[in-house]
Amino acid sequence: MDTLKDRLVAQALEEGFDLARLCRPWDVGHVPDRLATFLDKGYHGQMGWMADRAHWRGDPHALWPEARSILMLGESYTPQEDPTATLTQGDVATVSVYARNRDYHDVVKKRLKRLARWLIAEGGGEVKVFVDTAPVPEKPLGQAAGLGWQGKHTNLVSRDMGSWFFIGSIFTTLELETDPPEIDHCGSCRACLDVCPTDAFPAPYQLDARRCISYLTIEHKGPVDEELRGLMGNRIYGCDDCLAACPWNKFAVEAREVKYHARDDLIAPKLADLAVLDDAGFRARFSGSPIKRIGRDRFVRNVLYAIGNSGDPALGAVAQGLCDDPDPTVADAARWAVLRLNSDANGMD
Repeated sequence: MDTLKDRLVAQALEEGFDLARLCRPWDVGHVPDRLATFLDKGYHGQMGWMADRAHWRGDPHALWPEARSILMLGESYTPQEDPTATLTQGDVATVSVYARNRDYHDVVKKRLKRLARWLIAEGGGEVKVFVDTAPVPEKPLGQAAGLGWQGKHTNLVSRDMGSWFFIGSIFTTLELETDPPEIDHCGSCRACLDVCPTDAFPAPYQLDARRCISYLTIEHKGPVDEELRGLMGNRIYGCDDCLAACPWNKFAVEAREVKYHARDDLIAPKLADLAVLDDAGFRARFSGSPIKRIGRDRFVRNVLYAIGNSGDPALGAVAQGLCDDPDPTVADAARWAVLRLNSDANGMD
């Protein structure tokens, strides 16, 4: 006879998740020390909320002491197109795969809530659902439950699905049978470390977010250090280089959810079109997209860095037109782009 766990996992797959495994809230005892080291070195940059909520992020049991089991879920967002194809195209932007359509937080959370309601109806107890919006150590919990292991790039890697999957969790007061943790299968591979444009990995399994393009384009407020701007290429929202380099992606499965399939206008959007978006135009274009949360000013700042890196003198006029933008960071980025394009045109480094 099927147990409640068996039926829960089957229901999770029915709901559209690709992986579903269980652990205990206290199965990640190594996290507090690792998190403390990360914070002590300042690797979190401007993400002060990581330090403010470290007592919860380091201990899921402290976040909700009544919880007895955690269902960790994975959902594929594997791209249909080559995510690195646009990196060498100077006049277009590269947008991280996960942000090329609907905001996954909304999609996954609705699925989690439906599954949580099913669990309450079948087994009783209380539940809480999380998807990257609370101080939950999702990747260590994912490894503890057996979804995958944290690779040298610190992201979760699955033997079944590679690197391209979102993580969600359901905390419950029910005592459910757990799964064995996953072990590390990176071996001697360094592909993810060596491909990083900004050398954001001080060592394997360590990330200095202050040098990570995903952090710089999404979380970092104000001007980016000039040393790093030239290394960002045309990546205007996030960066997939370390994920795309992982050889385990040969096992990746195509995303079943059509809301994760890339919008045509976000596969290779023209930098010239993106740079001239005003606030209303930005909000309209990115309604329902995770890109919307960074706002027009930070977005256009990123686009201008890409224009400066484009080597395309035709984009100089676009940047020039933003040199007096009301936002000082945008104006600074525009002036930098103009100077860089002029230097390229004159054969200067």
